[in-house]
Amino acid sequence: MNNSATVKHAKFPKLVGAQDGVTILETLIAMSVLLVVSVGILAMGMVAMTTTENQGHRAARTAEYAQDKAEQLLSLPYSAQLNDTSVFPTADTGGSGLQVGGSSDPNAPVAQYVDYLDANGNLLASGGGAPAGWFYERVWQVSTPPGTANLKQITVTATAAAGVSGGLPPRSSVTALKTNPF
Repeated sequence: MNNSATVKHAKFPKLVGAQDGVTILETLIAMSVLLVVSVGILAMGMVAMTTTENQGHRAARTAEYAQDKAEQLLSLPYSAQLNDTSVFPTADTGGSGLQVGGSSDPNAPVAQYVDYLDANGNLLASGGGAPAGWFYERVWQVSTPPGTANLKQITVTATAAAGVSGGLPPRSSVTALKTNPF
């Protein structure tokens, strides 16, 4: 019987120096690694949120507002020359209608071919210049493509005042053709 007791202890020898728990030093190292990983993920989340706001929300709004202005211009008769399209609904006089002119460059707006919206998309009275508090700018150009008759090209560009966190301001352009007699 003495032999069986010896065999039993040989199968499960007692480990010398075994630890029963985790030291405070190991816990601090694990927490430091977790903190570094968390900060990296947080930075990635901020980039994702900024990109979503700039390229998702604001870019979609600029596309929507450019399309709205293009539809307003396309609803005018081909020969409209005096309609004020910088207001909504379109006024019968005081504007350029579908006269050839304007600019689709937001850095060079042309009077009677520009309007401004607030952050909610409401039209602001411009009074000849950019009003305080504008958030979106829409500029448009009416041109006659070379070699065409009875055809006008309408290009509308909408731009947000600024991007989130210093990003480039989102910008969208819409181009449409209007024919006579439509």
